[in-house]
Amino acid sequence: MTKQERVSTVYLGQFTDEHANAIAKELEEAGIVWWYKQSGRITRVLFAGDWGTRLFVDEKRLEEAREIAARVGGPRS
Repeated sequence: MTKQERVSTVYLGQFTDEHANAIAKELEEAGIVWWYKQSGRITRVLFAGDWGTRLFVDEKRLEEAREIAARVGGPRS
């Protein structure tokens, strides 16, 4: 990918921190651009539904990323 190429990311899912790390490793090995957002400790206490890590991936490779996430497994929303 050149510096001028732009990547748009889309939501892959919300996973436990452990599963997100395992999925991220597989995404990197597959060469899929990814991004994450983690909830802070206070946010997790105040907003019980806000847990784990949200993963975002290159929209052009979403299906491949979904297959990786399904293979690695783990809770997601």
